[in-house]
Amino acid sequence: MSVSQRVYSKLMICLCVKGEEETSMELLDEILSRNNLNNAYLQVYRNKGASGVDGVTVDELKQYLKENKEEILTKIRQRKYKPQPVRRVKIPKENGKMRNLGIPTVVDRVIQQAIVQVLSPIYEKQFSESSYGFRPKRSCEMAIIRLLELMNDGYDWIVDLDLEKFFDTVNQDKLIGLIMKTVKDGGAPCRTAP
Repeated sequence: MSVSQRVYSKLMICLCVKGEEETSMELLDEILSRNNLNNAYLQVYRNKGASGVDGVTVDELKQYLKENKEEILTKIRQRKYKPQPVRRVKIPKENGKMRNLGIPTVVDRVIQQAIVQVLSPIYEKQFSESSYGFRPKRSCEMAIIRLLELMNDGYDWIVDLDLEKFFDTVNQDKLIGLIMKTVKDGGAPCRTAP
């Protein structure tokens, strides 16, 4: 099971987070709310993309969800939902090499997007202000502007890090452990992040 499937499976359980008021709120209901799922569907539909191992396309997604939504939601609530394997393809990189890409099914992409929409605001607060990669409302251009500001302030060195194949090599248990410092399963009391 890939790290994304493992993390995804762990997060598809009864989730709660503990905020500053030391009160817990159920995240699974928020993730599975009609409004959140509709927004997730719209995002996946707008992104288009190829079908996964099941062959369901984004154009077929709406009808598929109409026919299977209750079964999918029941499996998620009962902790019996298993994401499908990803379809493996190779795409060319600018340097002529090939990049491995895993394509989840469109249904799994909707569920993943629904999770992201709820969890991103929680984790976003924990990121460094100096981090610009793959962050909402941040761009490469913003990072360059910040670097120019720092250079004008007298800094001479810029360090650019790109962890090649990070999710292929990251210790999955440690990653899930870090996630679970903020989000905990099973309705157990949550721990706040240090």
